Amino acid sequence: MANAKDNVRVPDRRVRKTKAQLRKCLAELLKTKKINEITVKELTDMSDLNRGTFYLHYRDVFDLLEQTETEIMDEFNAALNKYEYDKIKSHPSLMLEEVFNLVKANKDIISTLVGENGDLNFINQLLDIVREKCLKNMIELYKSKNSEHFDVYFCFILSGCLGVVKYWLKNDCKESPSELALITEKIFKEGINVLD
Repeated sequence: MANAKDNVRVPDRRVRKTKAQLRKCLAELLKTKKINEITVKELTDMSDLNRGTFYLHYRDVFDLLEQTETEIMDEFNAALNKYEYDKIKSHPSLMLEEVFNLVKANKDIISTLVGENGDLNFINQLLDIVREKCLKNMIELYKSKNSEHFDVYFCFILSGCLGVVKYWLKNDCKESPSELALITEKIFKEGINVLD
């Protein structure tokens, strides 16, 4: 009897390679242009693919961007949900390292999406995911602290995390994901003292 997994279609190597090439070219074009200024012709010329191949996978350039962002969000969610609360409480760097590995693996497109011609909606979705996953855990962890200032602290942490990612990408990920995770964990743990 066929397993449900057997019915799931996994894209073959050529499809993955084609999509990766289009994604890479989109990231490159987004460095100098807004999404609405990029054409399918530009993308296919740059990636050395024909338009028919593009349309096998995407409706238009916006669909390519949307699917790319969705894939990254799904990976980001999986990274944040990999560890239980107790593990995160004692070792937040484990989860942070997962996130930084994801950022590094997708650095071309993520640096573009959080950059000058980036997508504010993408940034807000990422921050919402972090807020949803981490806020309840941090409230539980630090509920004995001064909750009057918790929202200010958490807003600061969210902005700081985005700033750390931008800094890291701008500096070509010079620190390893584990090194950056430990630095960020230290900032989290020592920064919470402001709530005393």
